[in-house]
Amino acid sequence: MRLFADLHDVDCDEIFYKKPTEFSKNSSKEMLSYALGATLYMPATRPNIHQDLLSKKHSGLTSMVICLEDAIGDEEVERAEALLAAELYNLKEDMEKGLLNENDLPLIFIRIRDYDQLVRLKKRIDKGLELLTGIVIPKFCPEKGRLVLQEIQALNHKGYKLYALPILETKKVIEKETRLNELVAIKKLVDQFEDFILNIRIGATDFCGLYGIRRNSDTTVYDIAVIRDCISDIVNIFLRSDHPYVISGPVWEYFFSKERMLKPQLRQTPFRERYGQDGIQYRSKLIDKHMDGLIREIVMDKTNGLTGKTIIHPTHIRPVQALYTVTFEEYLDAKSIVDQANGTIGVMKSSFSNKMNEIKPHYYWAQKILLKSEIYGVLNEDYTYIDLLTNEVYASSPQPVKS
Repeated sequence: MRLFADLHDVDCDEIFYKKPTEFSKNSSKEMLSYALGATLYMPATRPNIHQDLLSKKHSGLTSMVICLEDAIGDEEVERAEALLAAELYNLKEDMEKGLLNENDLPLIFIRIRDYDQLVRLKKRIDKGLELLTGIVIPKFCPEKGRLVLQEIQALNHKGYKLYALPILETKKVIEKETRLNELVAIKKLVDQFEDFILNIRIGATDFCGLYGIRRNSDTTVYDIAVIRDCISDIVNIFLRSDHPYVISGPVWEYFFSKERMLKPQLRQTPFRERYGQDGIQYRSKLIDKHMDGLIREIVMDKTNGLTGKTIIHPTHIRPVQALYTVTFEEYLDAKSIVDQANGTIGVMKSSFSNKMNEIKPHYYWAQKILLKSEIYGVLNEDYTYIDLLTNEVYASSPQPVKS
């Protein structure tokens, strides 16, 4: 699969200086950890999951999580497990019939409730277990987390290739008096299983729930002081250059709202300068759908070193992935820094003559930019994420796809 594969080839050639490369669940862990992009969550009780994947209903979808935890009522667990097994079985059958191949599927993860459920599922979904890319582990803590990681490790020793995605969302992580000790303990644990830890995820909704807080569609998690403070410490522990993990952005839980308290957060100028009155109208559509709040939060995610985002609606796929594309200027800066990292110089003027690039302080950043350029592509000069947002979306056929 490839990000922005739903773009018409002509549009892709026009927008991208360097097109996104293809990847699959068998790609390197380093590539996959950055490749999740917009990860769509859906409850395991949702009907016709395999049919939606077969028909490629959700344009641009490259990763998804089928949830057996909070999205499922306690009385629905048995039914949800049965439905999950059936959906994976149907997908496997479709592959054996030649109706689709592995590259047609997004990266598929399941979010389990606990260790006992994983043990049940490995028997119940044995026919479709190889279709999964990994297991999302909620409420991750050192004690229970170790059991799940050991089980995943055992499955991998049997020939499967499954990754683990721990979610940090417990009281011990959010509460200040226990946070640092808990984060250090979690870091020590995941380091022991590092070869299959795909990324670290942040459960902002659970954190907010512990304080009776819920952000509205005008605000971001970074506007909530207690969450911002916690994210800061998670980044501090898990993103250090000497032993980093990819950290994913928390879920954006809004997709429409009729009322708003604050002014729209998208400037008119970039839209007007690029597309004139049509750009202003498209900006209005984004605001009507409260996409401006999502876009602002993605910008804050990126600013704080996070990569990718959990989403709950397919209309969020394009905004998330568009904002993670690499600009032409970023790419030239990063490439210059890496190319010159031979000890002959320490600092140089950027290609755009608007900043200084210091080799040693910016080297880790440059490495990440070059890796993201492989996954998300590099925009042509004078192009921005706005060009991806305003572009008509095409499927493999020339018919426009409506979300």
